[in-house]
Amino acid sequence: MAHKLAKAALIDKPIWPPSKGFAYLRDVVVGELVNTNSGLQAVVLEHSECASSVLVLDVKNERTEDKQFYLGKQRWGLKTEVKIIGD
Repeated sequence: MAHKLAKAALIDKPIWPPSKGFAYLRDVVVGELVNTNSGLQAVVLEHSECASSVLVLDVKNERTEDKQFYLGKQRWGLKTEVKIIGD
């Protein structure tokens, strides 16, 4: 019985849309400027099958001594929720 339920769950997956006002990183065009809910601001550099490369430009909500860790090129998951900074 459990095997049957597990198989059905893999076939009929739920659809999880991003939060209101946000988009998944995989749906953002390369070159766009984005913000995360945690206060990171980044430019999308490229997408691959499992992750996206971004260049983090600004860090908010972190201690001053930790900011250098977040700045620069990072890899984020494709389902990271981001807000596109409009024109």
